[in-house]
Amino acid sequence: MKRVYSAEHGLMTEHIKDVLQEEGINCMIKNLNLAGGLGEIPPIECWPEVWILEDEDYDRANSIVEDLLKEPGEYRTSWLCQCGEKIEGQFTDCWSCGAARG
Repeated sequence: MKRVYSAEHGLMTEHIKDVLQEEGINCMIKNLNLAGGLGEIPPIECWPEVWILEDEDYDRANSIVEDLLKEPGEYRTSWLCQCGEKIEGQFTDCWSCGAARG
């Protein structure tokens, strides 16, 4: 077993666990209910953690987690559609012709 993710709140750990399981990677969450131990246990030790059960899945799981945590920087810049229309970065399709961002 290896840890691939840890965060202060459980919401993202649940999401990452779900995505990994959808990819066929067996995993579990540890420390989900340790908040009551704060004060006796250092706060970072109480954070929920996602652990994969099979060590051979670690590299693939780690890559998936890194992709999930990446900022969508490429969508922050404007782009030029094939029809010549300049589209703001948050949009994935052209408002004029309907073409997808390329």
